[in-house]
Amino acid sequence: MIGRLNHLAIVVPDLAAAAANYSDILGATVTAPIELPDHGVTTIFVELPNTKIELLHPLGENSPVAKFLEKNPDGGMHHVCYEVDEIYSARDKLVASGARILGDGEPRTGAHGKPVLFLHPKDFCGTLLEIEQV
Repeated sequence: MIGRLNHLAIVVPDLAAAAANYSDILGATVTAPIELPDHGVTTIFVELPNTKIELLHPLGENSPVAKFLEKNPDGGMHHVCYEVDEIYSARDKLVASGARILGDGEPRTGAHGKPVLFLHPKDFCGTLLEIEQV
């Protein structure tokens, strides 16, 4: 059901500094910041030959990643995103298998303009998973 790895997401306390580390020190290409108010984050993508790294920073007072930074002030790994061909059939198969979908179970538009869902970390070895329709 899952396809290739789309990206790994890292929450960072300083988005500009993190982007500079990836571009200036590691020589990677980074995108301009994208604000995603529906998700409560500002994101930058580090483009790699085989995948992407998503740098996340809180946007707004109710940002879910703000709580992550309270517990992890230096930031850290947040989620892994896998591609799926069709998000509704993937969702239905996951639910039928006992996996829990976070939120109301309906896909939302992610940073790439495509439908995404998040899966409960307790169902996947303590790792928050995102699935994105390609």
